[in-house]
Amino acid sequence: MAIRRTTLAAEAGDLAVLEHEARRRGVSLAQVLREVVAREADELRGRRRPRIGIGRSDLGIAQLSAEDEDAPARGVLRSD
Repeated sequence: MAIRRTTLAAEAGDLAVLEHEARRRGVSLAQVLREVVAREADELRGRRRPRIGIGRSDLGIAQLSAEDEDAPARGVLRSD
């Protein structure tokens, strides 16, 4: 993946914390910032993934909805 340079504006105190972490680890501030950006991007990507639920019942969803057609709207599924 290609690295792109950009300018960053941030609070001085926040940058000081990251600079201290970089010195402690013996890496550049740029490395710490790359890690922070990558972590945030991964989190954002994860939130956008479709969420699919899978259920199981002895009755099919068509039969359940025919017995009580308003059940899905109420969030009620009967499982006998």
